[in-house]
Amino acid sequence: MKYLIVGLGNIGDEYVGTRHNIGFSVLDHLASTENISFSHERHAFLAEYKFKGRKFILVKPTTFMNLSGKAIQYWLQAEKISIENLLVITDDLALPFGTIRIKSKGSDGGHNGLRHIQETLNTNEYARFRFGVGNDFSKGKQVDYVLGKWDDTQQKGLQERLEKSIGAIKAFGTIGLGLTMTNFNGK
Repeated sequence: MKYLIVGLGNIGDEYVGTRHNIGFSVLDHLASTENISFSHERHAFLAEYKFKGRKFILVKPTTFMNLSGKAIQYWLQAEKISIENLLVITDDLALPFGTIRIKSKGSDGGHNGLRHIQETLNTNEYARFRFGVGNDFSKGKQVDYVLGKWDDTQQKGLQERLEKSIGAIKAFGTIGLGLTMTNFNGK
């Protein structure tokens, strides 16, 4: 069984460690923990991770957040992975910091990366893993907030939240979407 695990983010040093790049951060943490590395491939940085007889293709799109669908569509086809085995990790302002919400389908919720994926794949029925980044910003400062670095309190809790996120990815591939949602949502 193969799974495409896509962490959304933007390439470039100025985006490293920002809230908007939590998808990249989750996959980077998994790669670091498992001693695997990413290589620059078509439309993405790519790594393979094997766990309990499953192969996880880890994808960090190089197309920038707002064109993420291009990389996802390419790698789904190149790896011959069905959309049922796709999990997209993204930031979510509507969730408190570190909250995990995994869903089998849904709207883009105003997220440009998810909007492009939905338009490119012509469906909103794919698993998405929303990582809460909170919404502690003043009116008109949303962009600065999501493109900003974690505050001190968030930074202290981030390691544990990244570990929990890796557990959710492994669960998605081993126990399935339904039980993963039960075991991780809101936790």
